[in-house]
Amino acid sequence: MAEITSLFVTRLYRAQLSELGKPVDAAELEASCLSIAEDDEAGQDWCEKNGYPGYTSYASLTDLGWRSPIFADLIKVLDKHVAAFAKDLEFDLDGKKLKLEDIWINILPEGGTHSSHIHPHSVISGTTYVAMPTGTSALKLEDPRLPMMMAAPTRKKDARRKLRPFVYVAPEVGDVLMWESWLRHEVPMNMAEDERISVSFNYRWG
Repeated sequence: MAEITSLFVTRLYRAQLSELGKPVDAAELEASCLSIAEDDEAGQDWCEKNGYPGYTSYASLTDLGWRSPIFADLIKVLDKHVAAFAKDLEFDLDGKKLKLEDIWINILPEGGTHSSHIHPHSVISGTTYVAMPTGTSALKLEDPRLPMMMAAPTRKKDARRKLRPFVYVAPEVGDVLMWESWLRHEVPMNMAEDERISVSFNYRWG
């Protein structure tokens, strides 16, 4: 009998924040995101200058954990989820922990997109979802081998999920999704009238 196995697996972590640690109040977190965005003139200027739809604090704020107690609580919970994911990935961390490198707010209005990208210099990246209105964008993940498949036929539309070149994941409020930072991903156009709000993060080693 022929044996077919899967090699070089790409892992995706999905859980509710509340599964590990103190629950984070979604309404308070959303209010904090909106308040910070309103006050962050440097972030607003960066978004306008770089043609970024909506708002991100990625280029302007590095102290969200100090700026708002709800973010300090969030970081404590994220640390636990990252540790669980690192254990699943069987990383040899040589006695060191993965540490938070960046955490930032994303507010995507109707019609906004976030183009395909990776997170260089990090180990684990992810997002937790604060406001996901009906009809808003799923997260789109890309098979990292795709550039090397130039001679391969396309997959069938009903191919098994693990064989598809792109996978769409529709998170819910309170979810945390994580992946290894080399995995290319994007947020397609937000088709909802309301804003899509999330908090993204990177963890590094050493």
